[in-house]
Parts: sequence; C-alpha cells; structure tokens
Amino acid sequence: MTKRYANGGGVIIIPKGVFLSGALFFKPKTALYVSEGGVLKGSDNIADFPIMPSRMEGQNLDYFPAVVNAYGVDNFSISGKGTINGNGRKYWDAFWARRKENPKCTNLEVSRPRLVFVWNSNNVQFQDVKFINSGFWTNHFYKCNNIKILDAYIYSPHKKGDAPSTDAIDLDICNNVLIKGSNMSVNDDAIALKGGKGPYADQDKNNGANTNIIIEDCKFGYCHSSLTNGSEAIHNRNIIMRNCEVDGPSILLHLKMRPDTPQLYEYIRLEDIKGQTKNGLAILAWKQFFDMKGRPDIPLSYGDNVTLKNIDLKCEVFYKVENDPNVRLSNFTFENLKVESTKADIDKSLIKNVTFKNVYVNNKVVE
Repeated sequence: MTKRYANGGGVIIIPKGVFLSGALFFKPKTALYVSEGGVLKGSDNIADFPIMPSRMEGQNLDYFPAVVNAYGVDNFSISGKGTINGNGRKYWDAFWARRKENPKCTNLEVSRPRLVFVWNSNNVQFQDVKFINSGFWTNHFYKCNNIKILDAYIYSPHKKGDAPSTDAIDLDICNNVLIKGSNMSVNDDAIALKGGKGPYADQDKNNGANTNIIIEDCKFGYCHSSLTNGSEAIHNRNIIMRNCEVDGPSILLHLKMRPDTPQLYEYIRLEDIKGQTKNGLAILAWKQFFDMKGRPDIPLSYGDNVTLKNIDLKCEVFYKVENDPNVRLSNFTFENLKVESTKADIDKSLIKNVTFKNVYVNNKVVE
C-alpha cells in the first residue's frame, strides 16, 4: 500500500477468497475494492491493532484502530460486492464475560476494534460492500465532510451473548451525508449521531455538530434504534430520514438526553416511514455512564423543530416521552400518521407548540 501511494496512489483489491488482516491504514490517493466472493477478515488477536490516537464515545483518546482506517484521506472509497468481516466473536465473548463480572463495566474496558474508522477525510464513499460482525462499532466517521454510503449491507447478530455495541454507522461531527439504499441490522443503534460528551463538551474544540444528513430508501431490521441522537452528542441539525422501512428496531427515533451534557437536537424530520418497532418516538434521559465532573448545575438540553410525517407504524409505545425538568422540547409536528400502539397515551404538555394533524392512533384521531 505504501509503495502504491508513493507511486501516485491506486486501488487495493481484495480478490475472491478470505484474507485475514490486522489494522490496515490507507494513505492519500488510495482506495479499497472488495471483489464479489472476496472477504477481508479482521484478526481476533487484539495485538494486531496497535494503540494510537483515536476517538471513541465522544472523547479523543489513545485506542485501538479499526480493521480499515483512513486518517486524512480525501476521496477515500470502499466499493465492490465483497465482504469486510470483523470476526468479532472472541471480542463479544470477552465483553460479556467482563459484564458478568462487573455489570457496570464500560464499553471501553474490553479491548476490541471497530470495523472501519475514517478521520478528517472529505468526499468519502462506501458502496455495495457488506460490513459484518464488527468487534465494536461498525463504521465510524469523525470530522468528515461529504460522505455517501450507498447500497451497503451492515449486519451483526443480536441474540443474547452476541455483538455488543456494533452500531452500523456512527457520525461524529460530520457534515453533508447521504445514506441511501442500505440495509442495517445490528445489536445496537443503526445510525447514531455523536459529537462529544460532558458538562463542558460544547467548549471543547474536539467536539462539534452533525449537519445536513439525509437517510433515504433504507431498510432497518433489529437494532436498538434506527436513528439515534446521542448518547455522546452536543448538536445535530438538519437531519432527514425518509422513504424507509423498519422491521424490528426497539425505537424509531431516539433523542438520548444525557444529564451531564448540553445538547441541541433541531430540525429533524422523519417522513414516509412504514413498518413495526417496539417504540416510536423516545425522548429519555440516558444516565448509564454520566459524570458531572464537579459542575454544580445540570446543563439544559433542547429538542426543537422535530417532524414526523406520513408514517404507518405498528408498535408497543408510540409516544415515549418523559417529563424531564432539564430538557426543553418545542415545535414538534405530527402529521398524517397511522399508528397501532399497545399504549396509546400522548401527553401534549411535555412539548411546547406541538401540532397533531390527521394523526390516528388505534383508529382514533388525536385532537
């Protein structure tokens, strides 16, 4: 790869067959093509992933690289109809063993690599490839602009003892993103918007916003949420999810409100969605690992200008919104919804300026 880069760049091709590898680092003007029938398989020996500067869970730190890494590689691409397999079983088993020893252990206590990590790169495109069985997050983008993920297949198993924290796509301070025609089923969030955590996260230059994101023509199988804001995020703006099918997510749209972090989630729109989930809209405090770090006051967080339109959904709870004195919700619109929900209660008082137009829950109009 270094020789090819030195000669002006080129494409690294994975031919038909299975090829075992530790961490790969792509250089400028290089790309990856995985041929149909070809498998790039990650090593299950963590020693093949040397610790280096990285980013995980809303903080910059030294950590294990991914199987495929691109640091500052504009125009980086992964394409082809082959497979990148994280070979994650050994890492999953180690995590659950640790969680059994200490139910409060954090995700970072067990050494495990992501599948793909792209940092500070512009004009990135992934197309057609199958991304499966990651040891940790599957595709993580940090400080990237102009990303396209087209017709990808992203999968990890979700039964008890399988694939913890294998988010399909983590966008971490990214702008101008298109996720289109992709199929996602993982044992955590499908698409998670991140960007920093902590009581002063909005003052840290390593943190920032995700803006201008379109998710369309996608299918979501089992996942914790098809679209999640958080749990390490400070600002997400101009997010559209449309023309998608859901069959098994625990939550359709999740606003994770972390008590130790100032958050602003605004101009989020879901439209033309159909299928079934356990929950529809969930806006809940996320308290698993929060740390006020001595700050005496809890920072306020906001959800503003959120629209759900043209949605046909079967679920257990459509409106799972809690009354949190540290969260301000405003300007929500629900329009043209047909919902079957075991629990049909909707407390309008939790949102300032909330509009319901042509919304039916269990064949009863919401006035």
